[in-house]
Amino acid sequence: MAIQRVRSKWSKTKTLMKAYDLRAYIPLTKRYNRESLRSMMEQFDMVYIKPDSGTYGKGVIRLEKAAEPESGYRYQIKKVNRHVASLDEVYRALQSYTSTKGYLIQRGVYLLKHTGRRFDIRVMVQRNLKNQWETTGIIGRLAHPERIVTNYHSGGTIKTFEKLMAKHCNSAEIAAYKRRLENLGVSIGKQLATDYPGLKELGVDVAIDTKLHPWVLEVNTKPHPYVFSWMSDKRVYDRVRRYSLAYGGMKKK
Repeated sequence: MAIQRVRSKWSKTKTLMKAYDLRAYIPLTKRYNRESLRSMMEQFDMVYIKPDSGTYGKGVIRLEKAAEPESGYRYQIKKVNRHVASLDEVYRALQSYTSTKGYLIQRGVYLLKHTGRRFDIRVMVQRNLKNQWETTGIIGRLAHPERIVTNYHSGGTIKTFEKLMAKHCNSAEIAAYKRRLENLGVSIGKQLATDYPGLKELGVDVAIDTKLHPWVLEVNTKPHPYVFSWMSDKRVYDRVRRYSLAYGGMKKK
């Protein structure tokens, strides 16, 4: 069976929301339009507006209420930062991006920081040699100081999970948190497979907020496994590669 890919973030979100035990990890997400923009900004101080399909963080927009004494809203696309007075102005300003393809609007998560830079976590989940879901790698992604996304292709830096969490947890807490993410990854794999049985590998992007709660920002069904080759522990990449070769995700060189 060929490896299944699911491009629509909206479709994957709907499948995950069917699982009661996963709902606490999924930020409120809606299809983007004028009405959802207004309702989300009434509930939250910050949101992300992102293409329904797309990779490497391209087209992602961060929108937040301006900090006092300033009024209005601020939005950022790549390195461009703008201030506008009203949501109507926001909607008009973003139409050049959002009118060309379907967009989603998602509750924003204030991420933990390392050396003043935001970071999130990539959890690699794969079908193992017994065709069971297994979390095979966990790695951190540190955002470029001027960017809103953490992707390597947008200037992000790869760091170990332990290094990024060192100032937020002690070593025992970090180990326990890592096990929590491993279990979360497996649960996500099992749930997505209920609608998409051809899936073999997932890249789960997890944001950790300032209260240490994990949030699943999105799930990539064509993850980039090579980032794990940069880890000092080569056993992680060896396992990722071994499983991927078994189901045809990577090609032998």
